[in-house]
Amino acid sequence: RSSDLDGALEFSSWFDHVREWYNHRDEFNFMYITYEEMKKDLRASILKICSFLGKHLDNEKLNTVLELCTFNTMKVNPMANYEKVPKKSNDGAFLRKGTIGDWKTHFTVAQSEMFDRIFQEKMKDFPLSFVWDQE
Repeated sequence: RSSDLDGALEFSSWFDHVREWYNHRDEFNFMYITYEEMKKDLRASILKICSFLGKHLDNEKLNTVLELCTFNTMKVNPMANYEKVPKKSNDGAFLRKGTIGDWKTHFTVAQSEMFDRIFQEKMKDFPLSFVWDQE
């Protein structure tokens, strides 16, 4: 929806959301990680989070966390899938497929072009790159 891009979301636009959180990247109590990073290497991501928190997991606990953090497990977990959150206007599932870049299958060519144009405008000076390609 174009409203998602122009800031007419419940809290702010996606662009503002990403920029505002990224501005805190150097604070001692903030860790920046992307969904795509976790999808590409969940084990390394969990170890990164553990390191940030100053925690160590033995192999058994690490394997338990790995299993609990898989998309299939989270999709059926009401604590993760927003099942218990009141639905205002969203009639779709919060966790859909768990793949990188799936949003592209929901965009028309015109919507993709509009997103690319707005993304370039709003994120032109942003220092991070994003992984949009499907797995």
